[in-house]
Amino acid sequence: MRRLTRTAAVSALLLAGALLLAPAQAATSASAPSQGNNDASCVPSAAHPRPVVLLHGLGATYYEDTNLLQNYLAHRGYCTFSKTYGDYPGFPYVGGLRPIADSAADIKAFIGQVLTETGAAQVDIVGHSEGGFQSLYVTKTQGIADEIHTVVAIAPPTHGTTFGGLVNVAYLFGIRSQVSKALETYGCPACDNLITDGSAVTTLNNGPVAQPGVTYTVIASKYDELVTPTPTAFIHEPGVTNEYIQDFCPLDPVGHLNEAYDLNTYHLVTNALDPSTAAKFSCVAGLPG
Repeated sequence: MRRLTRTAAVSALLLAGALLLAPAQAATSASAPSQGNNDASCVPSAAHPRPVVLLHGLGATYYEDTNLLQNYLAHRGYCTFSKTYGDYPGFPYVGGLRPIADSAADIKAFIGQVLTETGAAQVDIVGHSEGGFQSLYVTKTQGIADEIHTVVAIAPPTHGTTFGGLVNVAYLFGIRSQVSKALETYGCPACDNLITDGSAVTTLNNGPVAQPGVTYTVIASKYDELVTPTPTAFIHEPGVTNEYIQDFCPLDPVGHLNEAYDLNTYHLVTNALDPSTAAKFSCVAGLPG
């Protein structure tokens, strides 16, 4: 566990440096936001007309896991929104633990809030790990598929996971003890929901996962050590693009945890959000784990 948290921290520092050095895309509209990170006044631009809702992974919060990806997107002119879902009342330090169905209802309400605040008709969803699963689950089960244009699911346990070592769920920076406390006090219904043949997995895979009118991209790593077995993420249905990071960057050893901090993954996300402007990119050194 210490090795994993150190690796994630180093990866985050490298990515932060990359974000500072990378030039922002030029705004193409006067309404393009100067900053769009959880900003209720953010007005989607002509270049990026849909706000992006980011969903964190199991045992995470809105301010870590997908936070650097959110900053990356906001820096490039997207209106981006996130919240901690699946946390217990009075214990907001660890999210994603409550039952998948309960969290899905919260996410649905949050999407409605984002649409109201921005005036947009649809959102795009980008999720990592459980958040990737929720991006699929919410779109299918909450009756709001018409409010969702694009789903980008990073390492989702779509067909259930063996978890490859449950302790690795506690991948937060330095708060493993808080994760342990939360599990001891409240339990983790979501963990049970996401295992192979778990109730949420069964619901998601009862009939087609992909919903009409929604564009899907699933991004996974061949070296994912937590969402196992590795092919469990992919959806082999019309309207879904499945991508291994290593198909584009063969030397990137990134695993499950660091997919949230991997610049190569970020390029794939932006290409999926805006395929009309998708561009080739130079691969950078990723980190395993």
